[in-house]
Amino acid sequence: MNDAFLACANRKRTCQQRNLGKLPPKEADYKNIFCIFACASTVHEERARTSSEEIGYTVMANKLIQTQEQRQQQVQRLSQQQMLQVKLLEMPLTELEESVNAELDDNPALEKAEGDERHEDETDGRDEREEDFAERTEREEREEALDKALENIGRDDEMPDAYGAYHPQDNADYEEIVYGDTKSFYDKLKEQMMMENLTDTQKDVMEYLIGSLDDDGYLRKDVESISDELAIYHNIDVTPTQIEEVLYILQWFDPAGIGARSLQECLLLQVERRPESKLKDILQQVVTRQFDAFTKKHWDKIQANLKLSDLQLRAVQEEIRKLNPKPGASMGETMGRNVQQITPDFIIDVDDNNNISFTLNQGKIPQLTISPSFSDMVDTYKNNKENMNRQEKEALLYAKQKVDKAQGFIDAIKQRRHTLYITMKAIIDWQRKFFIDGDESDLKPMILKDIADKTELDISTISRVSNIKYAQTKWGTFPLRFFFTDSYTTEDGEELSTRKIKLALKEIIDHEDKRKPFSDEALAKELKKMGYPVARRTVAKYREQLGLSVARLRKE
Repeated sequence: MNDAFLACANRKRTCQQRNLGKLPPKEADYKNIFCIFACASTVHEERARTSSEEIGYTVMANKLIQTQEQRQQQVQRLSQQQMLQVKLLEMPLTELEESVNAELDDNPALEKAEGDERHEDETDGRDEREEDFAERTEREEREEALDKALENIGRDDEMPDAYGAYHPQDNADYEEIVYGDTKSFYDKLKEQMMMENLTDTQKDVMEYLIGSLDDDGYLRKDVESISDELAIYHNIDVTPTQIEEVLYILQWFDPAGIGARSLQECLLLQVERRPESKLKDILQQVVTRQFDAFTKKHWDKIQANLKLSDLQLRAVQEEIRKLNPKPGASMGETMGRNVQQITPDFIIDVDDNNNISFTLNQGKIPQLTISPSFSDMVDTYKNNKENMNRQEKEALLYAKQKVDKAQGFIDAIKQRRHTLYITMKAIIDWQRKFFIDGDESDLKPMILKDIADKTELDISTISRVSNIKYAQTKWGTFPLRFFFTDSYTTEDGEELSTRKIKLALKEIIDHEDKRKPFSDEALAKELKKMGYPVARRTVAKYREQLGLSVARLRKE
């Protein structure tokens, strides 16, 4: 008896150590109760279960075990479903078409619906939510009935392999996302990320850093701001030092110079990739110690300071010309456009009355449904569960797994469609004037949180959609992130679009007298005349982001 209690106590302590710390309070309490009843069951087995009270404890323990297993399986299904939804959301249209066809071939419970109406426009997200709720309710009722019928089917390890439990590897078809010719700047970086041995937290930080790069491949935010944003919007607690460590890894991705925070760092990252040589040492000195002279093209001063021969100077100049000040642009993207062939996810139209409409590009994706034969099989077994033999129960489990997997895939497709729809609608509502006029200066300040609040979606979901989806307008095809722009708050509290200020700055410089170009101070005064009271330091930052030189180098 004492040995039984001791073994039971050890199992309870192990259970608490392994599981209670990972479960929410109510779940932890439930787990504790489960351990107590399991202990009672063990002791009662030692007594040969002689009393009705002891038998009651055993039955209760068995039920608790079964309920706990069912709950764990439910949590696992939810986790798998969320993973599937994210993967389908991130897939470009061509890859999604392939995934749907592969699922149709793999799962006999999934079929194309008769009278396919895949091009029907979505007009009301509320109707879709109501439909999904009704389907979920019916599915939950079916699953509850089936779970009860399966209670006596036997342990999993007694089942044939063909009818084994559903595991994450069943989703292996979705692990690799191949983009083909539609790969974007960000997709290529994420592919390189997957080759690194990163922790889950580091992967989250890396994805955020990649999503924060501008079209030239620069990181324009400081690590302190990124640390705050990750904590506030993503509940990821990392220090600036930890972000620096991940950024260091990113800066070794291709092309060289990616993830730099300044032109100087961008060039230095490229020089550091060169094989060791005397010329590399000279280039490093030019980019570090002589950078001010380099930006002003004072080659004579550089030659004197570094004591270079004419031959060495020419070699340095030749190598400098090979460096790329905009590594992001070299990957195929510039200011919101992708020079590679892309398939737009949205087609936006504006009629003569300035009414904006849009459609979600469904491509060749058919309408999906559950196979009637599988549904009938499940319903038949459900209605005759008391008369089922073991073979019929095994067939039921097989049918249930296939139906559940098919329904999960259909739900994920619907969720993808709904997420894309409400995100695009919110962006159009926010930037309505741009879609009508096509004037980039009409883009209002809009950040990820604005659309997340408007759609009631997670900010990470909006970030994913904005970085990988494209909208076709009569003004061109743009990635959704093109429509996002930061704001600049003046001393008077007025909020201005940084995009609008940059366009005004570029216009001033384009039309300035090249014999006497404006200094940054003069540019600030000109912007103030146009209604943009920004500081000289801000002007210098925006000018550099536009890739425009200082006044001395613009002089002709």
